[in-house]
Amino acid sequence: MTGGAIVPALVLAAVGLALAAAPRSAWRPALLALVATTTLGATAPLPASWADAVFLGCWISVAAGAAAVHWPGGLGGTAALALAINGGAWAGAAGAVTGRPLDALAAAPAALVVLPAAWLAQRRAGVAVKVGASWLITVAVLATALQFLPVTPGYLPDHLD
Repeated sequence: MTGGAIVPALVLAAVGLALAAAPRSAWRPALLALVATTTLGATAPLPASWADAVFLGCWISVAAGAAAVHWPGGLGGTAALALAINGGAWAGAAGAVTGRPLDALAAAPAALVVLPAAWLAQRRAGVAVKVGASWLITVAVLATALQFLPVTPGYLPDHLD
C-alpha cells in the first residue's frame, strides 16, 4: 500500500479525526497549515529511494494523529497545529516520492472528516470517532509491520514469481 492517494488520505483523515478533539478556533489555522504543508511536501524534489522512510513516517503519523483522539481533554491549539503540519508534510512527501504529487493533493478532502467527527462528539457518540481512530492505528501498525517482513506477497516477489 504505497501508491496512489490512499496513504496520504489516511494520514490526513487521522489529522482530521484529531482536530475534532481540538477547539473550533484551532480548526482554520490547522486546516490551512495542513493544505499548505501537503502542497509544499508534494512539490518537494524527493528521490524515489526515500520511499520506505517516507511511508514509515506516514504510518507513524497516522498512528500519532489517530492516538490524539484519545488524548484526555482533547488537543490544544498548538498541538493541533503541530499535528497538522506534521501530517501535511508526510502526506505531501508520499506524493513526491511516488512521482504523483496530485495524489497527495487529491487526498486533502479526507481531513474534512473533522466535520462528522465533531458532530458525533457533540451528540455524545464520540465513541464512534474513537473506534474509527483505533481502526486507523491498527492499519498503521499492520502496514508498518509489513515493511519489516522479509518477503510478503504483494510487496516483494516470493518463490512463486
